[in-house]
Amino acid sequence: MSSHRTALVIGAGPGLGMSIAHRFGREGFTVALVSRSDTRHAGYVADLDKAGIEATSHTADVRDENRLLAVLDTVAERHGTIDVVYYGPGAADPGVRPVPITGTTSDGVRQAMSWVYPAVDVVAKVLPAMTERGDGGLLFAGGLSSVVPMPALGDLAVASAALRNYALTLNAGLAEHGVYAGTLTIGGLIERGDIHTLLTSQEAFKGIGTLDPDKIAETAWTLYTDRDRPEATFNAGF
Repeated sequence: MSSHRTALVIGAGPGLGMSIAHRFGREGFTVALVSRSDTRHAGYVADLDKAGIEATSHTADVRDENRLLAVLDTVAERHGTIDVVYYGPGAADPGVRPVPITGTTSDGVRQAMSWVYPAVDVVAKVLPAMTERGDGGLLFAGGLSSVVPMPALGDLAVASAALRNYALTLNAGLAEHGVYAGTLTIGGLIERGDIHTLLTSQEAFKGIGTLDPDKIAETAWTLYTDRDRPEATFNAGF
């Protein structure tokens, strides 16, 4: 195994994305951050630099397949390998409430699934090199609605279930190839994240359960290193 390793963080934000970046960076990984906007990239890279972590930043909306795959090529060319992928992009507009399951339409499900299809594209891009090396990691972040019925989340629950099943099935399929796949199943507001900031500023959401992104990132690291289970669940009280 090469001593130089790169962790690709898709969905880099101030909450879990940056916690993942710090956790893997502390283990010697170079970090490549990817998010829809570069507005906060300079601050993210500076923050990692202060911690002694080498990082680069890249802009791509995961729903733009050509741009996303081009970024993966750039990262691989610049850093040599992509050894771990964390896939956790947030919703396009966290201020828009989902339609409950009783009002869900096929169009709504297709829109929600637009965040799942890119995960498959990313895996198809990075997996051949990982299996050739006989090592690698694929980590996905999804919602607790994938295992606990939450009618209010409607089509988002359908997409979460699809992503979870994809991750678990990948884990089974890759068991003999040296590549790990796992999922973080999350129920609660992730502290420091954009959705947490938005919702906790509203009176109706005061007191809602929250989760520490550093603790989730620590578990992500444990999943990747121990490889003894494909899933970790976090429930802030749902």
